[in-house]
Amino acid sequence: MSLAEPRTRASLMPLSDAIAAHVHDGDAIALEGFTHLIPFAAGHEIIRQNRCDLTLIRMTPDIIYDQMIGMGRAARLVFSYGGNPGVGSLHRFRDAVENGWPRPLEVVEHSHAGMASAYSAGAARLPFGLLRGYAGTDLAERNPQVAFVECPFTGESLTAVRALNPDVALIHAQHADQRGNVMLWGLCGVQKEAVLAADRAIVTVEEIVPALEPRPHAVVLPSWTITAVCVVPGGTAPSYAAGYSVRDNDFYSEWDAISRDRDRFVEWMGANVLAEVGTTAGKTPARTAS
Repeated sequence: MSLAEPRTRASLMPLSDAIAAHVHDGDAIALEGFTHLIPFAAGHEIIRQNRCDLTLIRMTPDIIYDQMIGMGRAARLVFSYGGNPGVGSLHRFRDAVENGWPRPLEVVEHSHAGMASAYSAGAARLPFGLLRGYAGTDLAERNPQVAFVECPFTGESLTAVRALNPDVALIHAQHADQRGNVMLWGLCGVQKEAVLAADRAIVTVEEIVPALEPRPHAVVLPSWTITAVCVVPGGTAPSYAAGYSVRDNDFYSEWDAISRDRDRFVEWMGANVLAEVGTTAGKTPARTAS
């Protein structure tokens, strides 16, 4: 949430309305969730609404970003590791980098620790994060968001990473209450940091509950950190939400073959993503002008 904006309670609204109101062409967006709670429904709605020229930010981009890249929605990817977990490459991501299909993709690569530090700095509204890392790699040479600095107290060489401040963070959680407070539990990644670092935050949830009941290791995001809450049961599929669903491991394996072929990919997206809910979006990937 921008520090310049007043702190207001999150609005409860349909996901399609939240994307229409708060995600714009050219935005930098972060769809975060680690292993589970991956916000597939939000990503699919962005594809359906034909948002383009996006900067996609994610620590471990997997199938949802492969789909968004393959549909031509992304101009730039800021990431640390990309792959189909337990299976192999992201073929739409790879095709965009190697062949510029359906459009060229700029990549900004970090280490996991570097990107987590950048999110934390963004959440604290600091200009950069510090860590011991990147030394001995060529990432610093290839990434202008990384620089080596000298500690003013010890003289030690440290690594600075420019803060990440997405225009929009999109996450999935299990519960929200009527006031818009959100709680997620299970294996957590950087969802809290992404929300606090972003100007706007959209959260899809499994259900609205009368009150948030404390759970071990849960993360609670107060309503004033969130822009919109959207009830989307099963909004993580084919990922999962601990306590609500299980991971569709077969689909992750099937995606490897689906995504290898451009025509098969486009056909699958048309039938399984664009065809869901009425949409005026075209059924071919967006391309840049030649």
